[in-house]
Amino acid sequence: MTRIRIEVTLEYHFTEPTELLLALEAATTPDQHVVEDRLFFVPEAEVTKISGGSNVGTRCWTIADGAWRSDYGAVVDVDRHAVDLATLESSALATIPADVIPFLWPSRYCEADRFWSFVDAEFARLSGGALVLAIVDWVRLHLRYTWGSSTSTTTAVDTFVSREGVCRDYAHLVAALVRARDIPARLTSVYAWGLAQPDFHAVVEVWLDGAWHIVDATGLAPVEQMVRIATGRDATDIAFMTAFGRTTLVQQSVSVKMIEKAT
Repeated sequence: MTRIRIEVTLEYHFTEPTELLLALEAATTPDQHVVEDRLFFVPEAEVTKISGGSNVGTRCWTIADGAWRSDYGAVVDVDRHAVDLATLESSALATIPADVIPFLWPSRYCEADRFWSFVDAEFARLSGGALVLAIVDWVRLHLRYTWGSSTSTTTAVDTFVSREGVCRDYAHLVAALVRARDIPARLTSVYAWGLAQPDFHAVVEVWLDGAWHIVDATGLAPVEQMVRIATGRDATDIAFMTAFGRTTLVQQSVSVKMIEKAT
């Protein structure tokens, strides 16, 4: 069991009233428990929270105008143990739950159907967890982690061609390659303890042996201490803030600290 403290501050400026969809709050899942958390805004604003469906996590709607600040703090217990993915098998398609099926399909940023031939040729003799690990290793080996190398429109295909990107791009490419072999894969935003430059981090979860398992091709932080925020098909679904209007970043900070670890 690991206890993680999270502190997030966002400061933006809006030139007109703008609706915001936020995904900042740590999720409650079987392997992580939110001990306490708080989310507030300056100036105060009404909030409508939404949750449920096939995507893990709580999102909230609010409206911002002019100078705007959001503060989020949480203490989360994470009870996640290392799993040898190589021992896990793919789930038979007919046994996949209804809420997992959408993560088999191509999406806006994960064009799995563009990678069928490549995956069949590169990983022909592998299946299940061994295949997933080989894909993660391939992405880690062939991509360069380069700040500013991609934009909000960069897709898995773009990253495959350029061979560089940031965590979002690594995750999109892994998810696309895994889906190309009929294994469900979803993107997950996390607070990652151990990240050299604390920020929102994007990883992938794969569905093997009837459960979701986190993988991270960047290798920048241990998955056992990651705190899930939200899941979805790709970056469209897990953005920490979607602004339906013009906005200017003033500053933002993310702090993730381990405050207790028990065996």
